[in-house]
Amino acid sequence: MAKPSYVKYETPVDIQKKALAIVEAARAGGNIRKGTNECTKAIERGEAKLVVIAEDVDPPEIVMHLPELCAEKRIPFIFVKEKTEVGKAAGLNVPSAAIAVANAGGAEADGAIKDIINKMEGKMGFKGDEKKEEKKKDVKKKPAKKEVKKAEKKEETMDEKPNEEAKAEPKTIEQPPAPEKPAEEKKA
Repeated sequence: MAKPSYVKYETPVDIQKKALAIVEAARAGGNIRKGTNECTKAIERGEAKLVVIAEDVDPPEIVMHLPELCAEKRIPFIFVKEKTEVGKAAGLNVPSAAIAVANAGGAEADGAIKDIINKMEGKMGFKGDEKKEEKKKDVKKKPAKKEVKKAEKKEETMDEKPNEEAKAEPKTIEQPPAPEKPAEEKKA
């Protein structure tokens, strides 16, 4: 069977098993989101710590958006061969296309997620970019000295110049003549 188009990389079997173990642990002591819709919401809200996506989903459009969304939100994601394994790890009697771990349920599970991230570094589409962005944040863009001096001179000259409008004589506004009152008739 050909690999679906949404599967961005091949996940080693040991990592798949580790991810499914994290899902089982989170089901028992943490918090998971089951199904594509709930998984999508958890990713968009930034609640997901790890997303597990099945490779044998038909039609593939059901989960095709998840890898891109995870990469955009910098959430780690893993591909598992069969959706029955994903559903079973989540405690379901039916297959599941995707599961999001919102709360792993302890430091041990959080450490396992970090271990998966380290082993899959660069394959998820965001790890390398993250380092570049951190460097950009550290280097703050400062204006060149010439630009600062120009701005200071501009402020000084504006303060020194008298306001042209203030110098000019105040303008007088001509009032229109008042309407004439009708002449009173003379009484005899």
